[in-house]
Amino acid sequence: MINVRRATVDDAAELVRLRGILFGLPDGSNDGNWREASQRILLRRLAEPSPTMAGFVVDQPLEPVSDRPAIMNPSSAETARWVRAVASSGNRLAAGAVGIVEERLGGPGNPHGLVGYMFNVATDPAHRRHGYARACTAALLEWFTTEGANTVDLRATATAEPLYASQGFVRTADPAMRLVRPPQ
Repeated sequence: MINVRRATVDDAAELVRLRGILFGLPDGSNDGNWREASQRILLRRLAEPSPTMAGFVVDQPLEPVSDRPAIMNPSSAETARWVRAVASSGNRLAAGAVGIVEERLGGPGNPHGLVGYMFNVATDPAHRRHGYARACTAALLEWFTTEGANTVDLRATATAEPLYASQGFVRTADPAMRLVRPPQ
């Protein structure tokens, strides 16, 4: 069973690290100030008393240590070869998903106007193919339902589309469009 938990402000830096993975950017790369801005947003939004943003995460699991020299007592070798991946470096995440609930104007299919938007679904490359992203998105979908957002939007890469399709997402007829204006 995968242990998914609700993200807290303590997870903000790790959620930003996972976001960098989405963009193909290594940790610590000099790629502008988006990391600091994203962390500030997460710190503020995840701490709100009635948050309209939530994240769900999976901590890095117990992992075997394969590069450790065999100098330990043989009787404790079996237990010593398993260590917590986060023991020395703080809480590291294996995967996470973030979403927001927006209040829009209602319509025939959504009279109350609440819509969820899922984003920042990412898995650390060392922990892929274990169902962590699926578990995080399932928890986030449950949160959307609890918040009254029965319509959920997202943008998917071709690689991730089968995951979302398996959870009931379908392509929409209308294309996504974007306008980017230079900062003033």
